[in-house]
Amino acid sequence: MADTKDQQHPQYKADRDVVNQLLAGEATDYNLVELARLMIRYEGFPGARDIQTDLKKALNRWQLTEDTLFAKTRTIHQQGDVYKGLGRGREDWS
Repeated sequence: MADTKDQQHPQYKADRDVVNQLLAGEATDYNLVELARLMIRYEGFPGARDIQTDLKKALNRWQLTEDTLFAKTRTIHQQGDVYKGLGRGREDWS
């Protein structure tokens, strides 16, 4: 049985910057949806262990569970486009 090697996520560098901002920031609507987006992206990903750990740190720092985070972000997305006007200009499904 071969050892599995951790993979480098293609979005790692940009995501690392976002995670650093989350760790330093407050639980704003924008930060909550970014945290949820990255938690979904890295769920089960075989690598980027530091990002996965830091996402959990942000979740704990804001005293949330995954379930409460996802419930809050569903409400945020239903109320409007939290990314509107931020100049992202592209969908990020990777």
